[in-house]
Amino acid sequence: MAKQLKLKIVTPERLVLEEMVDFVSLPTSEGEITVLPDHIPLVVGLKSGDVVATSGGEHIPMAVAGGFLEVKQNEEGTTEVAVLADFAEHVSEISDAKIEEAKRKSEELKKKMENKELVDFEHFEAELERSLTRVKIADKWRTRKYRK
Repeated sequence: MAKQLKLKIVTPERLVLEEMVDFVSLPTSEGEITVLPDHIPLVVGLKSGDVVATSGGEHIPMAVAGGFLEVKQNEEGTTEVAVLADFAEHVSEISDAKIEEAKRKSEELKKKMENKELVDFEHFEAELERSLTRVKIADKWRTRKYRK
């Protein structure tokens, strides 16, 4: 059996995924990277996009927005990948209703931005990024095969 790594994706609200995978590709602030077993230790910021783990030839896609990635070796010599994201969702959780809601919310937020005195820009930016990431990743994976 080939060596695997332990992937854990966590948000402030919940544990999104925890399992052994063959490798994982992630969108970092420095560009997209792929982490394989025995990867060097690393801590880097995440940007919005899709985290795609592969296990047994099956893709496990997640939409993520913001956060950090940590890669380290544990005492047993297994590579551990921890994704601490502001937002993360499995692509199968993003329904058409959620996509429509995200589009509506982003339009609403854009309108609120016109009144600059009332807008909390950090909150606006985070909500808009989350909504747009949902739409982009759902569209990207709509016609592809992946594990639900």
